[in-house]
Amino acid sequence: MITIKGLSKIFKTNQQEVKAVDDVSINIEKGEIFGVIGYSGAGKSTFIRLINRLEEPSSGDVVINDTNITSLSVGKLRKERQKIGMIFQHFNLLWSRTVFENIAFPLEIAGIPKAERRTKVLELIELVGLKGRENSYPSQLSGGQKQRVGIARSLANDPDVLLCDEATSALDPETTDDILDLLVSINKKLNLTIIMITHEMHVIQKICHRVAVMDQGRVVEQGDVLSVFVKPQSKTAKRFVQQLSPLEHQQDELKRFITNDPNREVVKLHFIGNDAKRALISDVLRKFDIEINILQGSISPTQEGAYGTLYVELSGNKALITETIDYIQSSGVEVEVIENVN
Repeated sequence: MITIKGLSKIFKTNQQEVKAVDDVSINIEKGEIFGVIGYSGAGKSTFIRLINRLEEPSSGDVVINDTNITSLSVGKLRKERQKIGMIFQHFNLLWSRTVFENIAFPLEIAGIPKAERRTKVLELIELVGLKGRENSYPSQLSGGQKQRVGIARSLANDPDVLLCDEATSALDPETTDDILDLLVSINKKLNLTIIMITHEMHVIQKICHRVAVMDQGRVVEQGDVLSVFVKPQSKTAKRFVQQLSPLEHQQDELKRFITNDPNREVVKLHFIGNDAKRALISDVLRKFDIEINILQGSISPTQEGAYGTLYVELSGNKALITETIDYIQSSGVEVEVIENVN
């Protein structure tokens, strides 16, 4: 549905050239919520502005529904942009206009008749949960309500794609979750393709199906959210995953359990999907004459299923420990023997 190939953006100054986006290639399916995450300066906001040519690419192509956005004339681009909605970190509302008038603004520009405009705006107000606030001004709204106006306005022209540039980073955690829930609902109701730019792994975890990790203008890793969470490959992805995995910051607590005793092993178990809900420990204790000491554990949900991490100490005959580990692995749970903690 969206094919991005070799996309680059170079900013030139008197002294140097800065490659803000460097040869990025991504395919995004229709109806998916695709996340792009990176730290400040990674190039993610420039990248999303290249998609609808708010920034002109230095090279590369952006193809949406078989239309090459990068090759359109100014006139054709203006028309094509009506199919690409966008919401911003700081809302970008018209402060002298009411909620109703803000949402109606793109329809006015598109020349939609007044009666049809009114019907559409009222539908959108209902969709984003702002019924009763039609005549309020932005200064009378909370941050979450302002972003709901921004979302409704971005949907006014029935876009195929919604670009979200740090859409929740100005909001408190509870409001952020409300807005993310709204975006998931809109995605399902309208089969709308959403591209989320963020520096918050919580956003990726909660609503995205796939994710690309950016660092210094390049995509250093991409894949299903669950895969990236469970087995991050790049240094940047590992740092982001640690934000949501407090166990990774508490590994020093495991040191006292790690010994050279062949009859004791500390192992890390990875549970994915339905395996995260299994009573694996009880199952193992029924089958093997072994002691299990649970040291640390956590479970996290994603759009593609849950994943969990559990650190346990196995105590018993060495051969029995090996047999137990083999059994756990055969059940579909990944096992990593912890030999030291860095």
